[in-house]
Amino acid sequence: MPVTIGKPAPDFKLFNTEKKEIALSDYRGKNLVILFFPLAFTGTCTAELCYIRDHYNIYTELDTEVIGISIDSLFVLNHYKKEQNFNFELLSDFNKVASLAYDVLYEEFIFGMKGVSKRSAFIVDKQGAIQYAEVLEKATDQPNYENIKTCLEGLN
Repeated sequence: MPVTIGKPAPDFKLFNTEKKEIALSDYRGKNLVILFFPLAFTGTCTAELCYIRDHYNIYTELDTEVIGISIDSLFVLNHYKKEQNFNFELLSDFNKVASLAYDVLYEEFIFGMKGVSKRSAFIVDKQGAIQYAEVLEKATDQPNYENIKTCLEGLN
């Protein structure tokens, strides 16, 4: 079932690249952008996350943290984060718990892969409610960064 604007964001507990378990509830009291992305080391995913890295000051100025989530293992994400110098958390949803909770899984992706996260952007406010949801069907599309920024500005 898709998430609903104004309703509580589905909680999750996932491991980051430092093998630490991170829960959505850890971000309570902060605005949070959650970016689901299909696969590390792919062109559009790298472009998207590098955009966030290069514009991270926009999010910090808006009292916001950003996390990226994919079905890649935490070991793959650790290498990816180091290689690209990402300045935000990457979380492994290897078991697809968060992707299922946010209803963002492709039934079938490229090369017959099943259960890959759709590129998606969600904003969770300081109280833990969804304030923005964008789920992209086409993996080569990127989220609308201006709409994300506008929504965050309205929260502050």
